[in-house]
Amino acid sequence: MNRNYKAVLFGYGTMGERHRNFFEKSGVQFVKIFDLEDLDGAGNIKSSLVEEFISNEKIDFAVVASPATTHYQYVKLCLERKISVFVEKPLAITGDSAQELVDLATRNNVVLFVAQSECFNPVFLNFRKHLKAELKLLNGGTSSVVDSVETPVRLEFRREHKYSARCRDVNVALDLLVHDLSLCLSMFCYDDLKVTKFAISKNGDRAQMQINVVKNALAGTELDFIVDRNSDIDVRTISVEFARSAKSPAYDYSVSLAPHSENGEVVHISDSLENEHKFFLKLMAGACSEWGRRAAQSAADAVKLATISTVSS
Repeated sequence: MNRNYKAVLFGYGTMGERHRNFFEKSGVQFVKIFDLEDLDGAGNIKSSLVEEFISNEKIDFAVVASPATTHYQYVKLCLERKISVFVEKPLAITGDSAQELVDLATRNNVVLFVAQSECFNPVFLNFRKHLKAELKLLNGGTSSVVDSVETPVRLEFRREHKYSARCRDVNVALDLLVHDLSLCLSMFCYDDLKVTKFAISKNGDRAQMQINVVKNALAGTELDFIVDRNSDIDVRTISVEFARSAKSPAYDYSVSLAPHSENGEVVHISDSLENEHKFFLKLMAGACSEWGRRAAQSAADAVKLATISTVSS
């Protein structure tokens, strides 16, 4: 954990600066930052500059915080050279591209880590711990969560904020929905899920998705997602509703994943970023490797769900 890593950074915007600050506090040295002055006429970092630099420098890992549409290009370039990568969400903008990167990292035995910070949010981690205990209690060893109840448990993930000029190169599903899909995939198995509804507004700023758990012990659980990046409010919540039966808890509840300021705006929880950086450095040190591979696969699966064809019923 105390090794003096050398890193390269792609993109020095809001998130690039945050990642640099966190990593430098842990002793990481950034030997090169590729940003606006290195772009070609199409707005991409010149490949010749990157290849020449990487060929002449010993790089332990790369941080990719450039626009989402460029993630695949830079991540693949580094993974092909067996350089580990810490990349901002989304991993890529298509499911096939995301899976290709996960498979490439596995073949080359390097770390691929997607910075979906909500998965490290202490509020969410506490929520997940208690929800898992409640679902286990509901299951009671039967084949479904609650016998003879069509929708025994319903979770609603809601993420809304006011207009921002950031992240406009992708629609709201790849910008915001992937956050809550990653939370979902930390609780439910991708292969057990079926998307039953998915709609994106014409301007790409609002989306709704419904996923049903269709297999195994939690079959029947309904997951609803609402995201809006041009809203009148700021909210990040998960709500839980239990169907009424002899086995059900006697309450429903909602948790906010972030506190609000006096003017009603969501306040970012710094622990989330700190935790994800610590986990990445653990992976770089050789710890938690199996967990790291599962997390990378979940990030790819989140992209697959966020880019599935719209569904209506």
